[in-house]
Amino acid sequence: MSDMKNKTVDEMMAEIGRQSRAASAALAGCPVAERDEALRAAARAIRAAAEPILEANAEDCRRAGQRGLSGAMVDRLTLDAERVEAIAQDLETVAGLPDPVGRELARWQRPNGLDIARIAVPIGVVGVIYESRPNVTADAAALCLKAGNAVILRGGSEAVESNRAVHAAIVSGLKSAGLDPNTVQMVPSQDRELVGALLGAHEWVDVIVPRGGRSLVERVQRDARVPVFAHLDGNNHLYWHASADPDMAIAVIVNAKMRRPGICGALETLLIDRDCLDRLPRLVDKLAALGCEVRGDADAREQDDRIVAAAESDWSTEYLDAILAVRCVDSPEAAMGHIARYGSGHTDGILASDRDVVAAFLNRVDSAIVVHNASTQFADGGEFGFGAEIGIATGRLHARGPVGLEQLTTFKYLVRGNGQVRP
Repeated sequence: MSDMKNKTVDEMMAEIGRQSRAASAALAGCPVAERDEALRAAARAIRAAAEPILEANAEDCRRAGQRGLSGAMVDRLTLDAERVEAIAQDLETVAGLPDPVGRELARWQRPNGLDIARIAVPIGVVGVIYESRPNVTADAAALCLKAGNAVILRGGSEAVESNRAVHAAIVSGLKSAGLDPNTVQMVPSQDRELVGALLGAHEWVDVIVPRGGRSLVERVQRDARVPVFAHLDGNNHLYWHASADPDMAIAVIVNAKMRRPGICGALETLLIDRDCLDRLPRLVDKLAALGCEVRGDADAREQDDRIVAAAESDWSTEYLDAILAVRCVDSPEAAMGHIARYGSGHTDGILASDRDVVAAFLNRVDSAIVVHNASTQFADGGEFGFGAEIGIATGRLHARGPVGLEQLTTFKYLVRGNGQVRP
């Protein structure tokens, strides 16, 4: 990238956009073996740069402490040797996945002899705006590259040094593999005006993926002049039906809430069937031992005096912290009604063995991910077998749920004939 010191915001974004568009065009003709080798080279570069990446992350964590970020948010930000190695392994995992480009999605013949095929192709240039987690820098780069897309990254200020260090290692790997380093670009400044310029860069950017808190996603959805794959909140629910095995249910709920409270797949509200309300104290024992605050309605509080009163706002809150809201419901219909009113369409689940109840829940709950007898924290592209994800989409475009390789392609039609003309 050329020197941008004296350029205006619009000039900076236009130059970045032109470079990304050119890299995207070159990538369209790049064999998958070369894309995979570039990813493996990037993984080697991440391992080689582990020490400067951790030093940069330590500086970000120090600043996060000064700014008073919550423990859960600092956990999202923090890297250690194991997490750096996981970043490198994720790059290699994506390299080992099947090529999503060129897949024949459908094919048919018309009565006039035309042969029509729908073929997966790259989207082009993807803009990713994200917060907190520096591993997103590598995940977004890997998925976009594997799917034949160039990517423009803009990370949050809380992880700026970590993101730059990870990006520098990836670019080093791309160069060593002979790939255009502009395939993976990072916005060179934290200037918020550059975010606006990226959102308005419809000439250069084909889709925006925001990954972060409500204020970020709301701004992207409000200001973007290109399509957006997004979700506002992960206000996720589990419904504990009386037919569920109690030990299984408690283990799943504790994992869904406390494995990593600060991720978007964490459980925020438990809906408990009145017929198993007496099992609630056993759950509170487990949660309290892990430092989790439980807020509940009057029925829940009658079962355990450690539960504090929930306010109306608790039912619509994505805590991203060690807090769980608990509400008693009288029926599966009441549970589904609560989810329809307060849920964010991210991930919702049921703990039950009654087949009819389970079938009704899975069919009627309209969330991007609906789970049965499993933790909501499986709402993750890696856990879905996608290798990694660029985010979770809760809209109704073709990308819904974890946005992985297939969701980062679009399609075109190939129409083959032998001289047909239209009458």
